[in-house]
Order: sequence, then structure tokens, then C-alpha cells
Amino acid sequence: MDSSETPVVMYFFPFIGGGHQIPMIDIARVFSSHGAKATILTTTSANALRFRSSIRRDQSLNLPITIRVLNLPNDAVSPDSSMSATPSTDTSVLREPLKLFLTQNPPDCIVIDVFHRWAADVIDGLNIKRVVFNGNGFFSRCVSQCIGRYAPHEQLGSDSEPFLVPQIPDRIELTRSQLPPFARNKPGLPDKVGKAEEKAFGVVVNSFYELEPKYVEYFKTVLGKKAWPVGPVSLCNRNNADKTDRGQAASVDGQSLRNCLSWLDSKEPNSVVYISFGSLGRLPPAQLVEIAHGLEASAHNFIWVVGKIFRRAQNEGRAGDDENWVPQGFEERMMEMKRGILIRGWAPQILMLENGAVGGFMSHCGWNSTLESVTAGVPMMTWPLSAEQFYNEKLITDVLGIGVQVGSKEWVSWNAEREELVGREKVEAVVSRVMGGGEEAEEMRKQARALAEKARRAVEEGGSSYEGVNALISELKSLRKN
Repeated sequence: MDSSETPVVMYFFPFIGGGHQIPMIDIARVFSSHGAKATILTTTSANALRFRSSIRRDQSLNLPITIRVLNLPNDAVSPDSSMSATPSTDTSVLREPLKLFLTQNPPDCIVIDVFHRWAADVIDGLNIKRVVFNGNGFFSRCVSQCIGRYAPHEQLGSDSEPFLVPQIPDRIELTRSQLPPFARNKPGLPDKVGKAEEKAFGVVVNSFYELEPKYVEYFKTVLGKKAWPVGPVSLCNRNNADKTDRGQAASVDGQSLRNCLSWLDSKEPNSVVYISFGSLGRLPPAQLVEIAHGLEASAHNFIWVVGKIFRRAQNEGRAGDDENWVPQGFEERMMEMKRGILIRGWAPQILMLENGAVGGFMSHCGWNSTLESVTAGVPMMTWPLSAEQFYNEKLITDVLGIGVQVGSKEWVSWNAEREELVGREKVEAVVSRVMGGGEEAEEMRKQARALAEKARRAVEEGGSSYEGVNALISELKSLRKN
């Protein structure tokens, strides 16, 4: 058989945090559905359990996808003990196992998460094509690159003074307080994450052309980056089993989940607010209290996925599950009035957002959550916390027109104390603004639904992302002839 006719062999090496691992698994499944022979590299069987069920369902459909556990040295400690791993989590214990596996089983390319910073030298040293995944969209990457290149914030008088991001297609205004520390304190210098892409074959991006067309073009032409938009990859989860199993095990059992979905089904269309701040988001008890009072005052139905709570312990932030923050009688009143449900921990977010009763999503603006809201056609209430989330907020509110800002102004690391407190009045006001029946709310809902339809078309045969996947596969095949 001609080498161009044999399946392309692709490895996928996800980072261990939920926000990066989840979409990387979906990307592997997408490429497999296009005929690539996909192998997901992981560290332990326990980590593989988080996504094994969906892979087995794909295998039952004869899709060429497998999981490969990298064998660690006997004295090594696996870094994958938590889905809440952060960019600082050290995974370099995998250096030798990865090198050995690649040496014995060289692929056509490996798609690698950018947070495996040490791996570029290993892969490049073996002359294997390295494609980078960093979990962000095109808009945020363009904003980040332009801030790094031109340092528009360097001469500002204060952290709260606004500045315009230079050289990008839209008028985008930020403050220094909304920038990550590496951009805030070292203007003009490229960040470490960006360096991992410099010698890469290219990047795969979980986005679709129709969502941010000006920024796909800007990224490729002005910034000179080689990229393939292949998303929204969450749409590869087509049945309820895949949607339920995606990520961690749900914090509610099967019956409780069915009860929750039945509660949603009993509500009027677009009448429920869904609230979640992601797997890393940690808000202090005082902020949770303000959210609770704001939700109650808004008189709108809600499902609130309460994640980890920031608490001080010996001057360090730690995650806690203490329920003392809940205002007295709040949960009981909400349940009695059938107004709201609190879920502690993890919930199958796609299932929730796709329910027709959900009419708004209060979110930290993580890119996965943003795309999941877009694909569900749900307007957003934006509450960025860290990472590139303040950039995503600007895309949602200023460019796409599908969301309203709650009022968060301070970039704070997940494990640091947050001094900013968004009051209950702001929470109530933004919920009423998005969930109301006014002209603004209807326009946001109309635009969100239009984007949802474009997202689905993008991943269908002939769509922009469908062709993006095929383009990378075709290019890898063509390189075999050289």
C-alpha cells in the first residue's frame, strides 16, 4: 500500500488538568473519526479511567483510537493525582518514559499540551513533528501577542487606568489589573508558553473560523503562525453517556442527576441561570454569600455548581468544602420554592447548558466553558478570574455581543487571596439584564443561537473545522513522500 494511503499515526499528550485534558481527549477522538490512528498518552491507569468509557464507545464503532499508559520509574510519583492541576504542576518525571516510547514507536506527529514545557526538546531531538495545543482561542492569543509586542500598559499611571490593545482588528480596552503577572510586570517580553511554539510544526486550536474570523486571519497572516482550527471539539460528544462521562465523575449520582434534569425540564424555556466558575476557580466565602443574595433577589431560577472555596490557612490559599458560608435558610428556601439547586463539585456541564430551560450562563470565561456556551446558544454573564479569561470576556461582550460583564476587574491566581468583592446588587442586576425579556437580552439570545448553528456546521462534513482536521492529516501524509 502506498504510504499516503495508510492512516496517519498521531499521538496526543494532554496535560493533566481538567481544562486542558478534556479538550485534548476530544481532539484525539475528532482526528480518529477522520481516519487518523490516534493514541492518547497518559501516566497511570487511574488517570485513563477518567476518559476510558468514551474511548471504548469509539472503539466499539471501529474508530482507530487507543490509550497508552507511559510506564514511570518505580520510585517516581505520578503527577496526575488531581484534575485541578495548574500550569506550574511539574510533569518532567515523564521525560524518559516519553522518549523511550517515541523512540520505539515513532508517529507521524504528536499533539502536545504546551504546559509540558520540557517535552519540546525530547520530541524535536527525535525529529518528530510536534503540534502544540494550549487550550485558548485565536482572539485571546492575538491580544496576548500584541500586548507582549507593544507593551501599551507600560507607561500607565495605575493598574486601573484603561489602555487600548494596539494593532488588532477591534477596539479592545483593558486595564493592567486584568493582565496576568508575566504580562503586567515584564512588558514587551514573550512569555514562556509562547516559546514552546516557536519551533513547532504548528498549532491546533479548539475554535472555529466563523466564531472569530478576523483573528484566525490575524493569527496566521500578521503574526505568522501556522494553525488549524478544529473545534468546537466538545461537539464530538453526541450522546448523553459521553456528555455525562466527560471530565470527572459527576458529584451527583445517577438518580440525582436525573432529578436535576427533570427539574430543568419542568421549567419554562430560558428561565434558568447556570452558574459555574470552572475546576480551578476558588472564590472566598464572602463572595459566595454575595452571589447567593444576588440570585435570591433576582427571582430567577438557577443551578449553581459550587466548586472549591478559597480559605486562608497559614497565609496560603487552600481549597475547602466547608458549608458554613451558605446564608442561613438560603438553600432550604430555594428548594421549597423550587427556585434553585446547589451542586457541590463537578457537574456534566454540556448536558446542563443544552437544556432549553437554561437561558444564561454565569461563567469565569474559561475557553472550554465559553465554547460550550456558544455551542448551546446560551448568553453569558462574564466573571473572569485568571489565565486568559479577561481576554475571553472581551470577545464575548465586545466582539460577539453575547454576554454582559458582571464587573470583575482583578486578575488573581487560583491559589491567591482575592480582595475584590462583587456586590449582590451587581449580581442581581446582571442576572436580570441577561434573563429579562428586553430588547438587549433578545438580541444577545438571537446572536448566541446563530453562533450555535455556525458551530455545528463547522464540524459537519464540508465545514471549516472539519476541513481543518482533514488539512492537517493531508499535510502529514504529504510529508511521507519527502
